[in-house]
Amino acid sequence: MLRSTAVLVVALLALSPSTFAQDKGVVSVYCSLDRDFSEEILKLFEARTGIKVLPSFDIEQNKTVGLVNKIISEEPNPRCDVYWNNEVAQSVRLKSKGLLQPYFSANAVTIPAEFKDPEGYWTGLAARARVIIYNKDLIGSGARPGSIRDLADPAWAGRITMAKPLTGTTLTHAAALFALWGEEKTKSFYQDLLGNEIFWSQGNAMCMRDVGSGGFAWGYTDTDDANVALIKGMATDIIVPDQEEGGLGTLVIPNSVMIVKGAKNLDNARKLVDFILSREVEEKLAQGRSAQIPLHPGVPVPEGVLNLEKVKAMPVDWNKVGLMIERHLDWLKTNFENPSKKPGEESSRTWPWVVGTLVAIVFLVVLGRRSAV
Repeated sequence: MLRSTAVLVVALLALSPSTFAQDKGVVSVYCSLDRDFSEEILKLFEARTGIKVLPSFDIEQNKTVGLVNKIISEEPNPRCDVYWNNEVAQSVRLKSKGLLQPYFSANAVTIPAEFKDPEGYWTGLAARARVIIYNKDLIGSGARPGSIRDLADPAWAGRITMAKPLTGTTLTHAAALFALWGEEKTKSFYQDLLGNEIFWSQGNAMCMRDVGSGGFAWGYTDTDDANVALIKGMATDIIVPDQEEGGLGTLVIPNSVMIVKGAKNLDNARKLVDFILSREVEEKLAQGRSAQIPLHPGVPVPEGVLNLEKVKAMPVDWNKVGLMIERHLDWLKTNFENPSKKPGEESSRTWPWVVGTLVAIVFLVVLGRRSAV
Protein backbone atom coordinates (compact mmCIF):
# COMPACT_ATOMS: atom_id res chain seq x y z
CA MET A 1 0.00 0.00 0.00
CA LEU A 2 2.80 2.41 0.96
CA ARG A 3 4.69 1.55 -2.21
CA SER A 4 1.64 2.27 -4.37
CA THR A 5 1.10 5.60 -2.62
CA ALA A 6 4.75 6.56 -3.11
CA VAL A 7 4.56 5.74 -6.82
CA LEU A 8 1.45 7.88 -7.15
CA VAL A 9 3.11 10.82 -5.36
CA VAL A 10 6.20 10.58 -7.58
CA ALA A 11 4.01 10.47 -10.69
CA LEU A 12 2.10 13.53 -9.62
CA LEU A 13 5.27 15.44 -8.82
CA ALA A 14 6.65 14.54 -12.24
CA LEU A 15 3.83 16.38 -13.93
CA SER A 16 4.75 19.89 -15.01
CA PRO A 17 2.72 22.91 -13.84
CA SER A 18 1.52 23.35 -17.42
CA THR A 19 -0.16 19.95 -17.18
CA PHE A 20 -2.42 21.25 -14.44
CA ALA A 21 -2.90 24.60 -16.23
CA GLN A 22 -4.47 22.85 -19.18
CA ASP A 23 -7.40 21.69 -17.06
CA LYS A 24 -9.36 24.93 -17.41
CA GLY A 25 -12.21 23.84 -19.60
CA VAL A 26 -12.99 24.61 -23.22
CA VAL A 27 -14.49 27.28 -25.43
CA SER A 28 -16.12 26.69 -28.80
CA VAL A 29 -15.55 29.34 -31.46
CA TYR A 30 -16.97 29.58 -34.98
CA CYS A 31 -14.64 31.67 -37.12
CA SER A 32 -15.32 33.24 -40.53
CA LEU A 33 -11.99 35.07 -40.71
CA ASP A 34 -9.59 33.14 -42.93
CA ARG A 35 -7.99 30.30 -41.01
CA ASP A 36 -4.52 31.44 -42.13
CA PHE A 37 -5.06 34.67 -40.18
CA SER A 38 -7.13 33.57 -37.19
CA GLU A 39 -5.77 30.18 -36.16
CA GLU A 40 -2.52 31.63 -34.80
CA ILE A 41 -4.51 34.01 -32.59
CA LEU A 42 -6.67 31.22 -31.20
CA LYS A 43 -3.63 29.04 -30.48
CA LEU A 44 -1.97 31.94 -28.65
CA PHE A 45 -5.05 32.35 -26.45
CA GLU A 46 -5.00 28.63 -25.74
CA ALA A 47 -1.32 28.73 -24.75
CA ARG A 48 -1.77 31.79 -22.55
CA THR A 49 -4.84 30.65 -20.67
CA GLY A 50 -4.82 26.85 -20.74
CA ILE A 51 -8.38 26.97 -22.08
CA LYS A 52 -8.88 24.48 -24.90
CA VAL A 53 -10.19 26.19 -28.02
CA LEU A 54 -12.54 24.16 -30.22
CA PRO A 55 -12.64 26.04 -33.55
CA SER A 56 -14.83 25.61 -36.61
CA PHE A 57 -13.73 27.55 -39.70
CA ASP A 58 -15.76 28.67 -42.70
CA ILE A 59 -14.69 27.85 -46.26
CA GLU A 60 -14.07 30.53 -48.90
CA GLN A 61 -17.15 29.73 -50.99
CA ASN A 62 -19.52 29.94 -48.00
CA LYS A 63 -17.70 32.69 -46.15
CA THR A 64 -19.74 33.95 -43.18
CA VAL A 65 -23.10 32.68 -44.43
CA GLY A 66 -22.25 29.03 -43.73
CA LEU A 67 -21.47 29.49 -40.04
CA VAL A 68 -24.27 32.01 -39.51
CA ASN A 69 -26.78 29.50 -40.86
CA LYS A 70 -25.22 26.87 -38.60
CA ILE A 71 -25.73 29.09 -35.54
CA ILE A 72 -29.33 29.70 -36.58
CA SER A 73 -29.99 25.98 -37.04
CA GLU A 74 -28.48 25.21 -33.64
CA GLU A 75 -30.68 27.65 -31.73
CA PRO A 76 -32.46 24.91 -29.71
CA ASN A 77 -29.10 23.55 -28.56
CA PRO A 78 -26.25 26.03 -29.17
CA ARG A 79 -22.84 24.48 -29.82
CA CYS A 80 -20.99 27.74 -30.40
CA ASP A 81 -19.84 29.97 -27.53
CA VAL A 82 -18.09 32.73 -29.50
CA TYR A 83 -18.60 33.77 -33.10
CA TRP A 84 -15.71 35.60 -34.78
CA ASN A 85 -17.21 37.10 -37.92
CA ASN A 86 -15.14 38.60 -40.73
CA GLU A 87 -17.73 41.34 -41.27
CA VAL A 88 -20.71 42.93 -39.47
CA ALA A 89 -23.98 42.62 -41.42
CA GLN A 90 -24.48 38.96 -40.55
CA SER A 91 -23.74 39.78 -36.90
CA VAL A 92 -26.61 42.27 -36.97
CA ARG A 93 -28.74 39.55 -38.52
CA LEU A 94 -27.96 37.20 -35.62
CA LYS A 95 -28.79 39.95 -33.14
CA SER A 96 -32.13 40.61 -34.84
CA LYS A 97 -32.99 36.92 -34.49
CA GLY A 98 -32.29 37.00 -30.76
CA LEU A 99 -29.32 34.61 -31.02
CA LEU A 100 -26.70 36.75 -29.24
CA GLN A 101 -26.20 37.91 -25.68
CA PRO A 102 -24.64 41.26 -24.75
CA TYR A 103 -21.14 41.62 -23.35
CA PHE A 104 -19.25 44.87 -22.82
CA SER A 105 -15.57 43.98 -22.86
CA ALA A 106 -13.19 46.27 -21.03
CA ASN A 107 -10.89 45.98 -24.04
CA ALA A 108 -13.51 47.61 -26.28
CA VAL A 109 -13.60 50.98 -24.51
CA THR A 110 -11.29 52.75 -26.99
CA ILE A 111 -12.84 51.22 -30.11
CA PRO A 112 -14.87 53.94 -31.95
CA ALA A 113 -18.63 53.81 -31.38
CA GLU A 114 -19.42 53.37 -35.09
CA PHE A 115 -17.71 49.98 -34.98
CA LYS A 116 -19.61 48.41 -32.09
CA ASP A 117 -23.18 47.68 -31.13
CA PRO A 118 -24.44 50.21 -28.56
CA GLU A 119 -26.21 47.41 -26.70
CA GLY A 120 -23.09 45.24 -26.55
CA TYR A 121 -24.24 42.41 -28.79
CA TRP A 122 -21.19 42.63 -31.07
CA THR A 123 -17.93 44.55 -31.17
CA GLY A 124 -15.77 45.38 -34.17
CA LEU A 125 -12.03 45.03 -34.58
CA ALA A 126 -9.36 44.77 -37.26
CA ALA A 127 -11.07 46.26 -40.29
CA ARG A 128 -10.58 45.72 -44.00
CA ALA A 129 -11.46 48.07 -46.83
CA ARG A 130 -13.02 47.18 -50.17
CA VAL A 131 -10.48 48.16 -52.81
CA ILE A 132 -9.68 47.83 -56.48
CA ILE A 133 -6.81 45.44 -57.23
CA TYR A 134 -5.23 45.81 -60.67
CA ASN A 135 -2.57 44.07 -62.72
CA LYS A 136 0.18 46.59 -63.43
CA ASP A 137 1.34 44.80 -66.59
CA LEU A 138 -2.17 44.82 -68.11
CA ILE A 139 -3.18 48.33 -67.02
CA GLY A 140 0.15 49.95 -67.86
CA SER A 141 0.01 53.73 -68.13
CA GLY A 142 -3.49 53.75 -69.54
CA ALA A 143 -6.76 54.69 -67.92
CA ARG A 144 -7.35 53.24 -64.47
CA PRO A 145 -10.56 52.59 -62.57
CA GLY A 146 -11.25 54.81 -59.59
CA SER A 147 -14.78 54.05 -58.51
CA ILE A 148 -17.13 51.17 -57.81
CA ARG A 149 -19.18 52.57 -60.69
CA ASP A 150 -16.38 51.61 -63.10
CA LEU A 151 -17.52 48.00 -62.71
CA ALA A 152 -20.41 48.95 -64.99
CA ASP A 153 -18.30 50.84 -67.55
CA PRO A 154 -18.55 49.07 -70.98
CA ALA A 155 -14.93 50.07 -71.64
CA TRP A 156 -13.90 47.38 -69.13
CA ALA A 157 -16.29 44.67 -70.34
CA GLY A 158 -14.73 41.22 -70.14
CA ARG A 159 -11.65 42.49 -68.28
CA ILE A 160 -12.99 42.57 -64.69
CA THR A 161 -13.53 39.99 -61.96
CA MET A 162 -15.33 40.12 -58.62
CA ALA A 163 -16.75 37.65 -56.12
CA LYS A 164 -20.48 36.99 -56.31
CA PRO A 165 -22.38 39.23 -53.83
CA LEU A 166 -23.78 36.22 -51.98
CA THR A 167 -21.41 35.70 -49.03
CA GLY A 168 -18.85 37.51 -46.91
CA THR A 169 -17.80 41.07 -47.61
CA THR A 170 -19.25 41.19 -51.14
CA LEU A 171 -22.72 40.48 -49.70
CA THR A 172 -22.11 43.11 -47.01
CA HIS A 173 -21.07 45.54 -49.75
CA ALA A 174 -24.27 44.91 -51.68
CA ALA A 175 -26.36 45.36 -48.52
CA ALA A 176 -24.56 48.63 -47.75
CA LEU A 177 -25.39 49.93 -51.23
CA PHE A 178 -29.05 48.95 -50.78
CA ALA A 179 -29.03 50.85 -47.48
CA LEU A 180 -27.38 53.95 -48.97
CA TRP A 181 -28.75 54.11 -52.54
CA GLY A 182 -32.13 52.48 -52.09
CA GLU A 183 -33.63 49.47 -53.84
CA GLU A 184 -34.24 50.83 -57.33
CA LYS A 185 -30.81 52.39 -57.86
CA THR A 186 -28.93 49.41 -56.37
CA LYS A 187 -30.80 46.80 -58.41
CA SER A 188 -30.21 48.85 -61.56
CA PHE A 189 -26.49 49.04 -60.73
CA TYR A 190 -26.16 45.28 -60.29
CA GLN A 191 -28.14 44.64 -63.47
CA ASP A 192 -25.60 46.83 -65.26
CA LEU A 193 -22.81 44.70 -63.80
CA LEU A 194 -24.49 41.53 -65.01
CA GLY A 195 -24.52 43.00 -68.51
CA ASN A 196 -20.86 44.00 -68.48
CA GLU A 197 -19.26 40.56 -68.88
CA ILE A 198 -17.77 40.51 -65.39
CA PHE A 199 -16.27 37.18 -64.37
CA TRP A 200 -17.97 36.22 -61.11
CA SER A 201 -15.53 34.30 -58.94
CA GLN A 202 -16.34 32.21 -55.86
CA GLY A 203 -14.46 34.44 -53.42
CA ASN A 204 -12.21 37.46 -52.88
CA ALA A 205 -9.04 35.35 -52.74
CA MET A 206 -9.87 33.82 -56.13
CA CYS A 207 -10.48 37.29 -57.54
CA MET A 208 -7.05 38.38 -56.29
CA ARG A 209 -5.33 35.34 -57.81
CA ASP A 210 -7.04 35.80 -61.18
CA VAL A 211 -5.91 39.43 -61.38
CA GLY A 212 -2.41 38.59 -60.15
CA SER A 213 -1.97 35.83 -62.73
CA GLY A 214 -2.94 38.16 -65.56
CA GLY A 215 -6.36 36.69 -66.23
CA PHE A 216 -8.07 40.04 -65.72
CA ALA A 217 -7.01 43.69 -65.73
CA TRP A 218 -8.59 44.46 -62.38
CA GLY A 219 -11.11 43.37 -59.80
CA TYR A 220 -12.80 44.27 -56.54
CA THR A 221 -11.50 42.61 -53.37
CA ASP A 222 -10.51 43.28 -49.75
CA THR A 223 -7.29 44.78 -48.47
CA ASP A 224 -6.22 41.53 -46.78
CA ASP A 225 -6.35 39.57 -50.04
CA ALA A 226 -4.70 42.42 -51.93
CA ASN A 227 -1.84 42.36 -49.41
CA VAL A 228 -1.34 38.62 -49.93
CA ALA A 229 -0.86 39.32 -53.65
CA LEU A 230 1.94 41.77 -52.82
CA ILE A 231 3.59 39.29 -50.45
CA LYS A 232 3.53 36.67 -53.21
CA GLY A 233 5.26 39.08 -55.57
CA MET A 234 2.36 39.39 -58.00
CA ALA A 235 2.39 42.34 -60.40
CA THR A 236 -0.50 44.02 -58.62
CA ASP A 237 -1.32 47.22 -56.79
CA ILE A 238 -4.44 48.70 -55.22
CA ILE A 239 -6.60 51.76 -55.68
CA VAL A 240 -8.76 53.00 -52.80
CA PRO A 241 -11.95 53.90 -54.70
CA ASP A 242 -14.28 56.89 -54.56
CA GLN A 243 -11.94 59.15 -52.59
CA GLU A 244 -12.66 62.37 -54.48
CA GLU A 245 -14.42 65.27 -52.80
CA GLY A 246 -18.09 64.43 -52.58
CA GLY A 247 -17.32 60.81 -53.50
CA LEU A 248 -19.04 57.75 -52.11
CA GLY A 249 -16.02 56.61 -50.10
CA THR A 250 -14.78 53.07 -49.75
CA LEU A 251 -16.58 50.54 -47.58
CA VAL A 252 -14.63 49.82 -44.38
CA ILE A 253 -15.68 46.51 -42.84
CA PRO A 254 -14.45 45.45 -39.42
CA ASN A 255 -14.36 41.95 -38.08
CA SER A 256 -16.85 41.50 -35.26
CA VAL A 257 -16.88 39.21 -32.26
CA MET A 258 -19.85 38.19 -30.12
CA ILE A 259 -21.16 35.65 -27.63
CA VAL A 260 -23.93 33.31 -28.72
CA LYS A 261 -27.05 33.19 -26.57
CA GLY A 262 -27.06 30.02 -24.50
CA ALA A 263 -23.25 29.67 -24.62
CA LYS A 264 -22.33 26.65 -22.52
CA ASN A 265 -18.89 28.01 -21.55
CA LEU A 266 -19.79 31.61 -20.76
CA ASP A 267 -16.82 32.57 -18.54
CA ASN A 268 -14.33 31.20 -21.07
CA ALA A 269 -16.28 32.88 -23.89
CA ARG A 270 -15.86 36.26 -22.20
CA LYS A 271 -12.13 35.66 -21.77
CA LEU A 272 -11.76 34.79 -25.45
CA VAL A 273 -13.71 37.90 -26.53
CA ASP A 274 -11.49 40.06 -24.29
CA PHE A 275 -8.39 38.56 -25.89
CA ILE A 276 -9.61 38.96 -29.48
CA LEU A 277 -10.47 42.62 -28.78
CA SER A 278 -7.04 43.41 -27.33
CA ARG A 279 -4.59 45.88 -28.87
CA GLU A 280 -2.11 43.01 -29.10
CA VAL A 281 -4.36 41.01 -31.43
CA GLU A 282 -5.07 44.04 -33.62
CA GLU A 283 -1.33 44.67 -33.91
CA LYS A 284 -0.71 41.04 -34.87
CA LEU A 285 -3.43 41.15 -37.54
CA ALA A 286 -1.97 44.40 -38.89
CA GLN A 287 1.59 43.02 -38.92
CA GLY A 288 0.56 39.72 -40.48
CA ARG A 289 -0.39 38.68 -43.99
CA SER A 290 -3.91 40.04 -43.59
CA ALA A 291 -2.70 43.64 -43.05
CA GLN A 292 -5.90 44.46 -41.19
CA ILE A 293 -6.62 47.99 -40.06
CA PRO A 294 -6.61 48.50 -36.26
CA LEU A 295 -9.60 50.24 -34.68
CA HIS A 296 -7.83 50.94 -31.38
CA PRO A 297 -6.08 54.31 -31.71
CA GLY A 298 -2.29 54.33 -31.73
CA VAL A 299 -1.70 50.68 -32.59
CA PRO A 300 1.61 50.50 -34.53
CA VAL A 301 1.24 49.23 -38.09
CA PRO A 302 3.68 48.50 -40.92
CA GLU A 303 3.91 50.54 -44.10
CA GLY A 304 1.11 49.72 -46.50
CA VAL A 305 -1.64 49.23 -43.92
CA LEU A 306 -4.36 51.80 -44.50
CA ASN A 307 -4.82 54.55 -41.94
CA LEU A 308 -8.50 55.09 -41.15
CA GLU A 309 -7.83 58.76 -40.44
CA LYS A 310 -6.64 59.21 -44.03
CA VAL A 311 -9.33 57.19 -45.81
CA LYS A 312 -12.70 58.54 -46.89
CA ALA A 313 -15.06 55.84 -45.65
CA MET A 314 -18.51 55.08 -47.01
CA PRO A 315 -21.20 56.06 -44.47
CA VAL A 316 -22.76 52.95 -42.95
CA ASP A 317 -25.73 52.26 -40.70
CA TRP A 318 -24.92 48.68 -39.71
CA ASN A 319 -28.38 47.92 -38.36
CA LYS A 320 -29.86 48.96 -41.68
CA VAL A 321 -27.25 46.94 -43.59
CA GLY A 322 -28.23 43.82 -41.66
CA LEU A 323 -31.88 44.43 -42.54
CA MET A 324 -30.99 44.80 -46.23
CA ILE A 325 -29.53 41.28 -46.29
CA GLU A 326 -32.79 39.84 -45.02
CA ARG A 327 -34.76 41.88 -47.54
CA HIS A 328 -32.69 41.43 -50.71
CA LEU A 329 -30.74 38.17 -50.39
CA ASP A 330 -33.32 36.22 -52.40
CA TRP A 331 -33.08 38.74 -55.24
CA LEU A 332 -29.29 38.50 -55.21
CA LYS A 333 -29.43 34.70 -55.25
CA THR A 334 -31.86 34.70 -58.16
CA ASN A 335 -29.56 36.91 -60.20
CA PHE A 336 -26.11 35.75 -59.13
CA GLU A 337 -26.17 32.04 -58.30
CA ASN A 338 -25.72 31.38 -62.02
CA PRO A 339 -25.06 34.84 -63.49
CA SER A 340 -23.58 33.57 -66.76
CA LYS A 341 -26.89 31.98 -67.72
CA LYS A 342 -29.57 34.30 -69.06
CA PRO A 343 -33.29 33.54 -69.08
CA GLY A 344 -34.08 31.16 -71.95
CA GLU A 345 -30.39 30.55 -72.60
CA GLU A 346 -30.49 26.89 -71.60
CA SER A 347 -33.45 26.08 -73.83
CA SER A 348 -32.03 28.06 -76.74
CA ARG A 349 -28.83 26.03 -76.51
CA THR A 350 -30.60 22.72 -76.01
CA TRP A 351 -32.72 22.79 -79.20
CA PRO A 352 -29.78 22.92 -81.64
CA TRP A 353 -28.20 19.99 -79.80
CA VAL A 354 -31.45 17.98 -79.96
CA VAL A 355 -31.93 18.72 -83.67
CA GLY A 356 -28.31 17.86 -84.43
CA THR A 357 -28.62 14.57 -82.56
CA LEU A 358 -31.79 13.60 -84.45
CA VAL A 359 -30.16 14.39 -87.80
CA ALA A 360 -27.16 12.24 -86.87
CA ILE A 361 -29.41 9.34 -85.87
CA VAL A 362 -31.36 9.50 -89.16
CA PHE A 363 -28.11 9.64 -91.10
CA LEU A 364 -26.74 6.58 -89.30
CA VAL A 365 -30.00 4.63 -89.88
CA VAL A 366 -29.98 5.41 -93.60
CA LEU A 367 -26.32 4.56 -93.87
CA GLY A 368 -26.90 1.26 -92.07
CA ARG A 369 -29.71 0.28 -94.43
CA ARG A 370 -27.60 1.06 -97.47
CA SER A 371 -24.76 -1.03 -96.08
CA ALA A 372 -27.16 -3.93 -95.53
CA VAL A 373 -28.34 -3.76 -99.16
